[in-house]
Amino acid sequence: MSQASPLHSPPPASYWPMVLIASAILMITMGVRQSLGLYISPINTSTGLGIASISFALAIGQFMWGASQPIFGAVADRYGPGGSLFTGAAMLVLGLVLTPFVSTEFGLTMCLGVLVAGGAGAGSFSILIGAMAQRLPPQKRAFASGFINAGGSFGQFLFAPLSQFLIAGFGWMTALFSLAAITLATIPLSWPLRKKVEHPVSAAGADLGLKQQLKVALKDRSYWCLHAGFFTCGFHIAFLVTHLPGAVDLCGLPANVSAVSLALIGLANIVGSLGAGALGQHYRMKWILALMYGSRAVLVGIYLVAPKTEWTFYAFSIGLGLTWLATVPPTAGLVGKLFGLRYLATLFGLTLLSHQIGGFFGAWLGGLALVNFGNYDWMWYADIVLASLAALVNLPIREESPRRVAAI
Repeated sequence: MSQASPLHSPPPASYWPMVLIASAILMITMGVRQSLGLYISPINTSTGLGIASISFALAIGQFMWGASQPIFGAVADRYGPGGSLFTGAAMLVLGLVLTPFVSTEFGLTMCLGVLVAGGAGAGSFSILIGAMAQRLPPQKRAFASGFINAGGSFGQFLFAPLSQFLIAGFGWMTALFSLAAITLATIPLSWPLRKKVEHPVSAAGADLGLKQQLKVALKDRSYWCLHAGFFTCGFHIAFLVTHLPGAVDLCGLPANVSAVSLALIGLANIVGSLGAGALGQHYRMKWILALMYGSRAVLVGIYLVAPKTEWTFYAFSIGLGLTWLATVPPTAGLVGKLFGLRYLATLFGLTLLSHQIGGFFGAWLGGLALVNFGNYDWMWYADIVLASLAALVNLPIREESPRRVAAI
């Protein structure tokens, strides 16, 4: 039986504690997930499984993180976010605690690829942004989505150096146990968001059940354009978050350069996420997405011809960080514009599934490239091509002006 509470119109100040809570939950789940690339080398040294096998486990995790979101999103749409958030926390903690005790590719895949990734997905964008969108007036949603997304970026900024410090000082097993302990904090944080909030559906989505709404969405060209762009985003991010430490190592630079680079990506994405959320209130979101994807192609091209020093990696990371997951607020906003809020967690969750199918290939093919060619050159070239295509595919998306949406 769903726990529902009617949506009233509380003073604007009362919205922000909820936004801060959602941001804090995403900070933990994303921070843990985005720092897992730092564990590849120590896990390989300890277990001897090989870079390709570990990369495959994390690639499964990329897919699982995406696949879990429409599933848990549908549960959240039907019963409220509480069950999804609590279940996700339990899965995430269990996966982190069990990982040090497995020594096979299957065991690692089940722990990091299924439990950790699935648990992180249950406490990620689609559930949290969907929950807040139902609690906020239209003019607040774009910036709130950016603020929540910035929480995930701050998690990467915080957890990457924390993981590196714990690995270097206490070993990778203790580091994972420590992350599990921190993850427990998401359970009490989730409590205020546990109930379902009833929200009037838009005229376009009136009287549609989930099955019919899915049929409408899957016949919509704009929805598929969002999927295509997000697929490329996932490829790009998963490749980098998984293999940036390997790229740093190939250049003969110390491991702390990887941790600092990942932290800088997260720090810069705080600015990017807040900026994307603010811009989405004034400009068409499809233009914002096209600009962000196009900038990635340019940045990767500059990186390839630049000298591979630690400052090159730092500058590259800051540039990438400005768009890293700043694509999330405009993508979620476009889904809401196209189909309303009633099934936002489910429909946005499906775009995140496409994101993570791309992520699977980014993480897996990166490992295969290193094993077969000894470098990541072909992955960088593919990244440039895909980012350019993603910029173009967002342009045909139909979108009303922000002023007209704010008036609804």
